[in-house]
This record gives sequence, C-alpha cells and structure tokens, in this order.
Amino acid sequence: MYIAAGVWRGEVGEGSTVGGGEVQYREFEALARRYWEEIPEAYKEGVDGLVVERDAKPHPTLGDIYTLGECLTETYPSEYGGPETIRSAVVLYYGSFWRLSRLDPEFDWEEELWETLTHELKHHLESLADEDALIALDYAMDENFKRLEGEPFDPYFYRSGERVAEGVWRVERDTFLEREYASAEPPGPQTEFDWHGGRYRVPVPEDPGDVCFLWIEEGLERGPGEEVYLVLVRRAGFGESLRALFGRRRVEVREASVRAVAVASGGGQAGRSTVAG
Repeated sequence: MYIAAGVWRGEVGEGSTVGGGEVQYREFEALARRYWEEIPEAYKEGVDGLVVERDAKPHPTLGDIYTLGECLTETYPSEYGGPETIRSAVVLYYGSFWRLSRLDPEFDWEEELWETLTHELKHHLESLADEDALIALDYAMDENFKRLEGEPFDPYFYRSGERVAEGVWRVERDTFLEREYASAEPPGPQTEFDWHGGRYRVPVPEDPGDVCFLWIEEGLERGPGEEVYLVLVRRAGFGESLRALFGRRRVEVREASVRAVAVASGGGQAGRSTVAG
C-alpha cells in the first residue's frame, strides 16, 4: 500500500535474492533504509527514525504469527497537538520476515517490506490526526485469524475492518457482506445477495444461530487470494440484548461453506447485501 502517488519503490540490483528465497540481515537493512529515504519527508514529520531489529517478534499466544513492524509512539504534554508533541519510531523485525519466509515459499520480501513501512507510517499519521482506524483494523485481522484457527473470537470483528460500502467490510483479502434479519423472519432455506453487478443465491443452514458465516467457496468471480463471506446476523430483541450484555446468554455462531448460483436480475429487495463494483 503506497503512502502517496508517485513514490517509487524501485527494483533490487541484479543477483539479489529479495522477492523470494534467502535474504540476509545486511541486505534487508540496506533495502529498508533505501525505501525509507524514498518516502517524502512530509510523511515522516515527527518520526525520529527507522530501527531494524535482527530478532523476530512472535505473537504472544498465536502460533506462526509474527509482528513484522511497529510504530512506537509517545505523546508529550502540551496545549498544542502536532509533530512537536507526538514522536514516533518505526521498528522492523528482520527475524519475523525471515520466519514467515520459511512458512511461505512465495513470500515476497520486497513487497512485504514496503507495505510494512508504509503501514507503520500510517499509524504515526493517524496518531497526529487522532484517528484509530488502523488500530481497529489490526484488531479485526487478529480476530479473523482466531476464527480461521478455530479459536474463540469476536463474531462481529469484521465491523472493525475497512468499510467499503453499506453492510460491506474488508479485512485484508477477506470481504464480509452482512445481512441482518429479525428473529421473527429467519432467512432460508435460501437467501440472495448482490456481488459486482450480479445477483446470487446461496443455501442457508436450518439453524443459522445468532451469527452465521457463509463462506462462498464457489460461484463468484473474485480477486487473487480474495475470500467472500455472507454473514447472517440475527437482530436481537431488547430483552435478549440485556441478557447478552450481562453475560447471561452466549452468542451462537455458525459457519458453513456454500456454492453461489447466479439468478435473474429484478428479484426482491428485502435483505439485500451489496458490494460496489
């Protein structure tokens, strides 16, 4: 993800192993500092520098998850906000890159390095603007990984992701289309939704629970590596909401894989989930 149009990443020199294979620490550090210099100074105002650590930073509880980089930010008391009161340092963890490259034979060192640098700089810029969108996105990514690993997770995590349209969110390469329904009008046995100008139908489990993730395994055109989920959310009544709030009722979560079938346009509008094309 580029910080601004016109910022050129460039290519590594002939014979370099960046982009795949083994990358030594010195080569990694040199490339990181080269990219750092290519980023306009306006985007680095208030950042004291770039630190490249040799060590990996594994997730404290989840296996095979590593922190590639961090933006360490401190705020100094002042009546005026800005770069003078908010100072940051961007840290990259070479060991994390190396370990992930061992897990993924297609790991692209150059692309991941650039994306990590710009991602952490966006953290700093959002700190200056008092925004927390990236913090929310990091939370959504963490909870999505727990879901994929079969661990307990926040069933509404995707709402902390990038909102791209009404009822549509993205978390990395996963797209979530949400459809709410009233308890008195459960969906099924099939439901319809819109995707990139087409209308599709999928089957619905007999008991969708309170939140049901329907992984659309087949039938949709999508980008490389993109996964699409239709999320059915039962709208709780006031009494149920109170019981859930005080911990007296657990949210029932269901998951299923389904195949989407294209249907003729012009169908009913109730419960439509739409993603912009």
